[in-house]
Amino acid sequence: MADSGKNKSASVPTHRLSRFARLGSLATGVAGGMLAEGARQLAKGNRPNTRDMLLTPANAKRVADQLAQLRGAAMKVGQLLSMDTGDLLPEELTQILSRLRSDAKPMPFSQLTKILHDNWGEGWNKSFKQFSFEPIAAASIGQVHSAYTKDGRHLALKIQYPGVRESISSDVDNVATLLRVSGLIPKEVDFKPLLDEAKIQLQLEADYALEGKWIQTYTELLANEPDYELPEYYPDYSTENILAMSFVGGDQVETLGQKINQEQRNRVVSLLMSLLFKEIFEFKLVQTDPNFANYQYDIESEKLILLDFGATREYSSKISSAYRSLMQGAIEENRDAMEQAATDIGFFQEFIQQPQREAVLDLFETACEPLTFNGEYDFGTSNLAKRIRESGMALSTQQDYWHTPPADALFLHRKLAGLYLLAAKLKARVNMHQLFLPYMDS
Repeated sequence: MADSGKNKSASVPTHRLSRFARLGSLATGVAGGMLAEGARQLAKGNRPNTRDMLLTPANAKRVADQLAQLRGAAMKVGQLLSMDTGDLLPEELTQILSRLRSDAKPMPFSQLTKILHDNWGEGWNKSFKQFSFEPIAAASIGQVHSAYTKDGRHLALKIQYPGVRESISSDVDNVATLLRVSGLIPKEVDFKPLLDEAKIQLQLEADYALEGKWIQTYTELLANEPDYELPEYYPDYSTENILAMSFVGGDQVETLGQKINQEQRNRVVSLLMSLLFKEIFEFKLVQTDPNFANYQYDIESEKLILLDFGATREYSSKISSAYRSLMQGAIEENRDAMEQAATDIGFFQEFIQQPQREAVLDLFETACEPLTFNGEYDFGTSNLAKRIRESGMALSTQQDYWHTPPADALFLHRKLAGLYLLAAKLKARVNMHQLFLPYMDS
């Protein structure tokens, strides 16, 4: 979640028509920006092309600012596109959409107090010794406030923006239409399966009762793991639109670079990677949102703090086993085992030609490079992310292969990619091979 201090408040449009009107004005603004840029280029004696006119800094800012204003699904689609199809989108659009991962605007006071009154009733404030109306964080679906109850508990309250849950489907469709009609998404990219999954995932993320259940589940699963800390779920203060948890404080993991030494940075990333393996192979339950703000680190206790469970997804034993075989196949250089595992996951339909299969397996081998390296893999000096991006681009263009992965794979790969990016940001060195060894079949 983003630091709200950077952003002025902005009212969240709550009705479908007002949200659609915002997107309509955005399309008009983008078109106007194109005409203005075209006129400028012609005045300079240049012959402008459509792509250059579309992807001006002003147009890109219009898209990001308006999606950030809408919040909810509209903003989340921008976030998903910036992470999941970055290898297929123009770099300028990818960069501007990436701003949406940390650019939400908090609600104004009047809108916030109405939500509190509607959910807790008149006189709700009598239960609190102190309530901070200034949010400590704001994101796409809700914002977080700190409060102290009269019985002595320090709460972190995630408060959902009004209208978000009801507008998910229409928001996703409207944004998809906008991006397609405006030409900001290449015609050859079929992102409908991604958007369909986004609708399902967003409905789950907006279900605060479900997230409370996931917090309790993870607390039980990690009860004997002292290196991890989770907030406690408080159902007595939780409602359909408010998720109440104990307040857990620490440093945002992405800001740790200058605060801790190399050994500690290695430890933080090792804990994250180890947790992912536990999720895939033991829990068969993965928190799939790679947002860095979902993790904090307590430097004094050396505990990794897990904060957000809205994007938790269950995985079948079949998919879990297939990923084990895929990773083990990469380590053992067994392409046949990798191909069978990829087939079991759902990557290869009958129409996929063998050259395309080989290209996909090449991409998997690249992604598994940290696992196959028997020693500390240096994420800080590796160009792994760049090579994965280039391989994905080549696969979709040179191989004439655009195939949306199965949903389970899509969200899992998104999580792994996010952890790789964080590892690179922290310049961590981690023995991924050693972390995976307990899960290898003998």
